[in-house]
Amino acid sequence: MTSNRTSATRPPATPGTGHGRISTETVRTIVETKNTRRSFWKQLALIGPAFVAGAWQFGPGNLTTAMNAGALYGYALIWVIIVSTVLMIFLTDMSVRLGIRTPVSLISSIKQTLGGWVGVVAGIGVFLITLCFSVGNAVGSGVGLAMLIPGTSPVMWTVICTVAVGAILLFKGIYGIVEKILIVIVALMAFCFIVSAFAANPDWAAAGAGLIPVVPDGAWLLIIGLVGTNFSINAAFYTSYGTKARKRTEDEYRDITVVDTVPGIIAPGIMTALVIVVAAAVLNATGTDAPGAFGGLAAIFEPIAGPVGAWIFALGFFGAAFSSMIPNCIAGGTMLSDAVGRGASADTLTARLGTAFILGFGIVITMIFSGSSPVQLIIIAQALTVLFAPILAVLIIVMANNRTLMGPLRNKWWQNVLGVIGLLSVLALSVRLIISLVGG
Repeated sequence: MTSNRTSATRPPATPGTGHGRISTETVRTIVETKNTRRSFWKQLALIGPAFVAGAWQFGPGNLTTAMNAGALYGYALIWVIIVSTVLMIFLTDMSVRLGIRTPVSLISSIKQTLGGWVGVVAGIGVFLITLCFSVGNAVGSGVGLAMLIPGTSPVMWTVICTVAVGAILLFKGIYGIVEKILIVIVALMAFCFIVSAFAANPDWAAAGAGLIPVVPDGAWLLIIGLVGTNFSINAAFYTSYGTKARKRTEDEYRDITVVDTVPGIIAPGIMTALVIVVAAAVLNATGTDAPGAFGGLAAIFEPIAGPVGAWIFALGFFGAAFSSMIPNCIAGGTMLSDAVGRGASADTLTARLGTAFILGFGIVITMIFSGSSPVQLIIIAQALTVLFAPILAVLIIVMANNRTLMGPLRNKWWQNVLGVIGLLSVLALSVRLIISLVGG
């Protein structure tokens, strides 16, 4: 009894007080544990690279392929978005861990680990993919503004938008303002898709059935395009650069996964699925015979906004295209510069020349195929990205399994399984696309 009363009244033990002393190691553990418990606001501060990758995905190619999927095949291709999103999460997660662990940029690490020529191939592969995306961005920005201002030329607006992007990249001080305006525009469009998904009164049972994998006749090119935009391996690859630029640490990894990687990739996946649902309810269910024209696709917002819906669609489509042009050309130029040993920075001369080439390529292709259907041009450009994606997927998986480099963040067996499934998926689609191009 006496002993218990003494213990109850004894003041808290502190280091160096004799009986009941807490060891220095224990105190350090307590302090470190306390320090690693981040508040909600500190966790939000970790949001960044994955959301950038997700925003990059949700561009004109994504919207065009998803709306055509719903208009032409109803709810049947929703499963493609679900599978692509799951696989994208795991590839992006690998890239985040590589960004944390690699002492230099990912391409430089590939050169040191697998050989210089492998790093060059990786950088050129990303560069070629950004060239494909540049076509969709160029066409989308021009068409969006032409819809806003009837009677004007989409090609003219493509040139103006490209010059504007070049000016923004030269005068970086205004980029933040422009980016915020574009985010608001795209957010408005996203909100309209969410509201339309319910206002259009879709067949939710049929939408649920769309989770079961089926391949309708003639849908392969569209499926490849959907995978190319939603399982964007080049965006996943570039996430390692954003992670390293923000100096993320190993003890932040779990929080990064919760607040950035998973929601950053799931958000555009959900939005894309809703785009298919709305297009299926508004265009496919009503028999609208204009899936190949943006004028027909613009009718997607009529259930909630009437005639104003076409204006909202055009404004949002332009915002998605224009905002995607900037990170696409920056990423392509940066990784080309890194690949040829000129530095992993967008400010190097090589990176700037690569960025300019990407922007110019978008204009040239838009002009050459100005008489073609812009919708088909975007879909084909998105589909072509899967030709180079398998190379990047292999490199991400191989590097994420390097025991010396990755340490405790090395891939687990189940992460490898899902990574290989993603690799085999894009590889099979690449073969399918090549067969279609050769045969057609």
